[in-house]
Amino acid sequence: MDKQVKRNKICFGLGTVGRDALYSLVSMYLLVHLTDVVGFSDGGLAAIGVMLTLFGIFDAVIDPFVGAIVDSTKTKWGKFKPWILIGMIGTGILTVLMFHNFDMGETAHIVLLGVTYLLFSIFFSLNDIAYWSLMPAISKDQKVREGVGAFARICANVGMFSMVLIYLNVPSMFSWLNMSDRDVYFTFAIIVAIIMWLFQSVTLLGVKEDRSHLEKEEKTTLRDLFRALAGNDQLLVTAVSMALFMVGYCTTTAFGTYYFKYAYGDEGMYMVFAAVLAVAQLTALSVFPLFRKKFTRKQLYTGSMIAVSISYVIFFLSFEWLPLIVIAGLGLFFAQAFIQLLMLLFLADAVEYGEWKLGKRQEAASFAVQPFINQFGGAASKGVVSFTLIISGINMIANAAGADPERAEEIIAATPDSAIWIMKIAMMILPLICILIGFVLYTKKFKIDEEMYARILSDLEARGENGAPETLEAASEESVNEV
Repeated sequence: MDKQVKRNKICFGLGTVGRDALYSLVSMYLLVHLTDVVGFSDGGLAAIGVMLTLFGIFDAVIDPFVGAIVDSTKTKWGKFKPWILIGMIGTGILTVLMFHNFDMGETAHIVLLGVTYLLFSIFFSLNDIAYWSLMPAISKDQKVREGVGAFARICANVGMFSMVLIYLNVPSMFSWLNMSDRDVYFTFAIIVAIIMWLFQSVTLLGVKEDRSHLEKEEKTTLRDLFRALAGNDQLLVTAVSMALFMVGYCTTTAFGTYYFKYAYGDEGMYMVFAAVLAVAQLTALSVFPLFRKKFTRKQLYTGSMIAVSISYVIFFLSFEWLPLIVIAGLGLFFAQAFIQLLMLLFLADAVEYGEWKLGKRQEAASFAVQPFINQFGGAASKGVVSFTLIISGINMIANAAGADPERAEEIIAATPDSAIWIMKIAMMILPLICILIGFVLYTKKFKIDEEMYARILSDLEARGENGAPETLEAASEESVNEV
């Protein structure tokens, strides 16, 4: 492997370790922090659920515009790295503010949370769009992209699962400081932000992207933006399929702590379970190249979806028996790792498809659907989790346990079966429905296979970089019809 390619692979992947640890702290544990550490009334939690959902959807909608801004950037550092830097600084500071220990009333806390969460979403989008847009700018070779993407997903999962394994142990880790839980998590948020900045600096300093197109690229106008999104049918299919998958996946993972605390009855077991799942995901990403040698992307995607569906059914019918929970978790997260990597590669290929069809290369505008998908999935999951906790009565149980620490275990153990089943339906059945709808859409509409992608690259090389857009579009439409 070429030295620069290897360096790009390592430095690009390492950049997401701290980034995904920080994002997991917010996406998976912000609600847990608000219900179990801070303590909000049902009314306050309902307001937070609505607010986080609406703000998340708003940010998802503006992500394509953020992508257009990134695509129009021209600096001596390229068009991606300046936004990675700005985004990483902003998300770090805002994460610390969301886990603050300031003494304020519930209403003031909700207002501050709303402002910081909205700004966090915007700054994270800047970072996320610019970061993932680097991947197609590193290489057009599908094999190189698969290697870079697989290593990046491994690093991302290391960051995410590190947070899962550490979060519940944070109070005990800082017990020697004799601080309250709120002070402890505030300090922890500061540490996570610094770690994120360090790992992102590796990407900024170590990755060298191809800037040969930069001087010849024109600014992305609003018309170009809508043309890039509406005209790239493969990008739209991938975006919708991914969004439905992420709504389901984020909802399931967001319930993780609550499930083991109130349904299984042992919150500490969640860390053991998460460690097993971490091994499953990292193993899946490590062996992906071996599977890729024997199966097409479509075959891998279909097989993974079947495994996910079976795993959800086993999980729902496990009746909290640990062996079945583990089997379901291993199947779900092994397959999920394949699916997320494949979807990332589908997005990367859609960049060339868009250039081939529309006559203009727009990495950031195309990869803007990545944070759109994550933000939409996270926003929808927060709404589902918040209102499930209220409807099931689990939030009131959490408040009662927090108000009476000596009887907390007794109060939690008395959680009614009806509350558990409501949570399990929201955690497993609703996500499975979303995921299957996305899969059906993919099988009917996505058409960029290995053969078609090779043809796209061949056509782009033959046309050169000065072909007329209208000729490109007409020719590519004819080629698509042939396929």
